[in-house]
Amino acid sequence: MTSDRSPRICIAGAGAIGGTIAARLAKAGLDVSVLARGATLEALRRDGITLTDLEGTHQVPVRASDQADFGVQDVIFVCAKAQDLPAMMPKLTPLIGEHTIVVPAVNGVPWWYFHGDSGRFAGEPVHAVDPDGILAATLPGRHVIGCVVFITAESPQPGHVIARNPHLIMFGEPDHRVSDRLRTLCATIERGGIEARPLDRIRDKLWTKIIANISTNPLSVISGATLEELYTRPELKETVVAIMREVLLVAASYGARVEIDPLTFVELGAAMGPVRTSMLQDYERRRPLELAAIGDAVLELAQRFDIPMPVTRKVIDLARFRGTHPHDPQAVAASA
Repeated sequence: MTSDRSPRICIAGAGAIGGTIAARLAKAGLDVSVLARGATLEALRRDGITLTDLEGTHQVPVRASDQADFGVQDVIFVCAKAQDLPAMMPKLTPLIGEHTIVVPAVNGVPWWYFHGDSGRFAGEPVHAVDPDGILAATLPGRHVIGCVVFITAESPQPGHVIARNPHLIMFGEPDHRVSDRLRTLCATIERGGIEARPLDRIRDKLWTKIIANISTNPLSVISGATLEELYTRPELKETVVAIMREVLLVAASYGARVEIDPLTFVELGAAMGPVRTSMLQDYERRRPLELAAIGDAVLELAQRFDIPMPVTRKVIDLARFRGTHPHDPQAVAASA
């Protein structure tokens, strides 16, 4: 990736996060292609992406296809759900050249977590997110730059995204280097009005996001609560904090430096307002839940150190049950 020309950027997956990134970068005049399918692809081809954020509403045309026929890209943002990656990643091969950067913008523990790490588990897989080793085999680790996305967005319909909070993405090399390509990537993303921070310890911020996700997403499926309710209602906040404390111990066992304590987490989360978590949105739309990456992978990492996770495990189990037995108001009304 060079800084002397406009980089070719592909957004693979045009949901809430992918749509936000694509719209912001395309609006800035960058060469953006979007890999999408179904109703989303039709909407993008017809109307482009409509993004409502703090700067207003923007309708941005983008090049979109359901085939990886854009040519070799400089940067690929993979914005699919974690459980969809094994099927998607091999399809991206035509877009990946020798110097292509692949940025998995996914929730939870990434499959590359131990790549580039020098700890006792260096190079080992995370089975919950890559059970068959497809991701590790398909994408050599040298292409990966990790990221932590702090964008709160919702896609009420295909091609339309609402993101009313500031846009922030943190990037980092898995081996902790602050490389030239990392700096160039951040400078490119900043051109789209997205704050981009290069980090030398990406896993620290990764754990911050993991803690936020695992303590709220599964519980939101069980309760139907917004972030504001999860962080302020006493009967919910107690469970949120209990999960945070369990996961903080796991993070510390892997050497992560999490700077935010549970009480600060609660204060920041409450300030997000009546936002529905991504997992609650998926549940309401009858989509598969990201429990493997957000929940099971954390339990897997905890088990390596024999760390008990009673509250976390119970909430994940209940969310999984809820996800496989969705509530159908029409069915209930029909049986009344």
